[in-house]
Amino acid sequence: MEYETVIGLEVHVQLRTQSKMFCSCRADYQTAPANTRVCPVCLGLPGTLPVINTKAVEFTIMTGLALGCNIPKLTKFDRKNYPYPDLMKGYQISQLDLPLALNGELNITADGLDRTVRVERVHLEEDVSKLQHVSDENNDAHSLVDVNRSGVPLMEVVSHPDMRTPEEARSYLTKLHSIIQYLGVSTANAQDGSFRCDANISLRPVGQEEYGTKAEIKNMNSLRAVFMALNHEQERQKNVLDSGERVIQETRGWSEERSATYSQRSKEEAHDYRYFPDPDLPPLRLDPERIRRLDADLPELPAQRRARLIEEYDLDGRDVDVLIASRPLADYFEALVAVVDEAKDAVNWVKGPVLKEANRVQRSVEH
Repeated sequence: MEYETVIGLEVHVQLRTQSKMFCSCRADYQTAPANTRVCPVCLGLPGTLPVINTKAVEFTIMTGLALGCNIPKLTKFDRKNYPYPDLMKGYQISQLDLPLALNGELNITADGLDRTVRVERVHLEEDVSKLQHVSDENNDAHSLVDVNRSGVPLMEVVSHPDMRTPEEARSYLTKLHSIIQYLGVSTANAQDGSFRCDANISLRPVGQEEYGTKAEIKNMNSLRAVFMALNHEQERQKNVLDSGERVIQETRGWSEERSATYSQRSKEEAHDYRYFPDPDLPPLRLDPERIRRLDADLPELPAQRRARLIEEYDLDGRDVDVLIASRPLADYFEALVAVVDEAKDAVNWVKGPVLKEANRVQRSVEH
């Protein structure tokens, strides 16, 4: 039997703010000693009150505008309740039914075909603490909690299940990553956890409208990992269905060492997070004039820069696609052209030696 793959992505982006989402602790936790970027609010101590980070709200609205989303007049924050050691308060402040941005889209090209992927929502929440699982000299396993990351602003971009191949998923992530880079709302550095992805994937017989049973692959931190995990999971589910067995709805992880997904926990029933509006945070009424100003102040985005570079320097579209995928690379190209005054020579230099070295450094970091 022939199957059609159905993929939806949830991308988590740490926002580039000076302070955390609901307190004044500094958000530069990556290089700080453990548990030094903490206060009573992000420690979840009783009696503390959160205060909304205005810059994080603006960054999320900017991202929604760049994706063609509708920005509602009213939004609110909710409590998402679940017990887990990295959740200091026993709940996470997130957004359920009134997110900051709704109903956008992202146009991609993959496998020689153009496709529009609908963006369901862009919402804002707080990140959780970081767990480090260790063993002592007696092989007794235990976990250490670093609260530094708890409360860092975390934006989530949720797509509809519109992608049909791992290549399309990679194209979507590449374009989204590029847009976020151009906006400057995040470092979007996958290696330090600023750009993370969960993928939902299922298979269904070709021609069937009903979705198949999905698996969710969690917390992949590179485009390569997402592509390889989806390829593996696509083949695994095909083999399960071909053998006459049933795909189990579950959460799976990705192992770089084994180049395979693995079962983490069953997800047969929808988890009851007992959402309710956060009583400490009043609903936000978004000023239409402020939204118009944010829209007017958006920087040149990848699609706009692509059109300009083709017209201004008489370049091939495929060459320009390579340049605009990374804002620093495109900036370097334009700075180089200003010196050498020959665009095509500059393109060849960037696509050749510069990109080769950049890819080498990237591979060494990932491994």
